[in-house]
Amino acid sequence: MNSSTVRKKSGFINLAIFLSILTIFYNIGEGIISTLFGYSDETISLFGFGVDSFVEVLSGAGVLHMLLRLRKTGKEMRARFEKQALYITGTGFFILTAGLVIGSGITLVIQHKPVTTLAGIIVSLVSIVTMWMLMMAKLKAGKELGSAAIIADAKCTRTCFYLSFILLGASLVYSIFKIPFIDAIGGLGIAFFAFREGKEAIEKAKTGITCHCESGEKQESIPGDCL
Repeated sequence: MNSSTVRKKSGFINLAIFLSILTIFYNIGEGIISTLFGYSDETISLFGFGVDSFVEVLSGAGVLHMLLRLRKTGKEMRARFEKQALYITGTGFFILTAGLVIGSGITLVIQHKPVTTLAGIIVSLVSIVTMWMLMMAKLKAGKELGSAAIIADAKCTRTCFYLSFILLGASLVYSIFKIPFIDAIGGLGIAFFAFREGKEAIEKAKTGITCHCESGEKQESIPGDCL
């Protein structure tokens, strides 16, 4: 491996680390804003979206730890810290799922209406743009490095991208039509993705598999069509 290739690889690893740190801090900020406005505006979809962001921080910490070790050793095997982070993340997602299902169920029964969903619209729009840019940048870095770990992290970012659309849809529909149950439906949509994320996190911790293709086929190396 010549010096130019080494520098290029090192540059993409540093980019991946920067993107991982940026994702962590963005999720912390998004979580604080979303939970505060979700609570004050009494909208379960925005509140659940915010809690999801906090859980993503735990996962991000494990990814960052792996990337720092990758820069030092060049190896992607999961260490004990990352496995523990994945187990905690998976458990957090399962708890979030249960809370959202129960909360959405109660909201549907009592026909509770949010005070406003304006904050949800703003947060989701910012998140859509941010998650898209982060996802594409992580995917580029992952492909350049041939890194299953970085591509898997990009896939997690893509899930956040989808969640943002669910929040935006629920917030917009309620804002326009004032349908009482739409906020609860949005909460259930977020619960679905939270459950799926929790299941994948636990599976990754148990098996060490770092990437899942759309077909459901599991890969331990870089799949050409993954993500």
